[in-house]
Amino acid sequence: MFTGFTPETFDFLWGIRMNNNRDWFLEHKQQYVTALYEPMKALGQELFSPFLDKPGNILKVSRIYRDARLHHPDPYKESLWICIRQDVEWWAENPCLYFEITPEGASYGFFLWHPRTASMENFRRRITAYPDEFLNLIRTTEEAVGMGVTAECYKRPKPTDNPALVPYFAWKAQIGCVRDAAPGPALFGPELKQEVADFFEKLTPLYEYFNQFKV
Repeated sequence: MFTGFTPETFDFLWGIRMNNNRDWFLEHKQQYVTALYEPMKALGQELFSPFLDKPGNILKVSRIYRDARLHHPDPYKESLWICIRQDVEWWAENPCLYFEITPEGASYGFFLWHPRTASMENFRRRITAYPDEFLNLIRTTEEAVGMGVTAECYKRPKPTDNPALVPYFAWKAQIGCVRDAAPGPALFGPELKQEVADFFEKLTPLYEYFNQFKV
């Protein structure tokens, strides 16, 4: 059961940032397990519960260890995350619902980091054919969460004959709707799970909409 993160969670994260070496990590490994990894795993399992009956969705919980094949100079990551997504080859090309914690705090929401060119072409074809479907989805999502859906945009937007779609034809990558939370009481209790779950629920229609464009 998720009971919240603690100040010790951030003590560890700042510690690994300042002491990214094997000796320090082994000395503080129990703190990593009890204050960071186990709470994150519990949070992920509870957030994933509504997706158990949605085919194709999986839950990923990251680990602190870096992939040695990447030859990164530091052996450990400075953050931990959970990710709900489709079972695909590379997560970055596909939409996800995520929660990540870093020394600076937490962020969570919907994100599509680096969609394939073909996926965005499919997206533009769809919103051209059914503009009201997409515009209503964006409107209801933004009203529900109280914030906008943003994206990295092309300097020269793709052309469209529909003026209402012009902003969305400019979308290139990093499509997201994300909340941030600083270290403090908002992250230190079990109420965090319900807050994130409610946000995920409001973002699920957007997540499912973009899943139809994966190639």
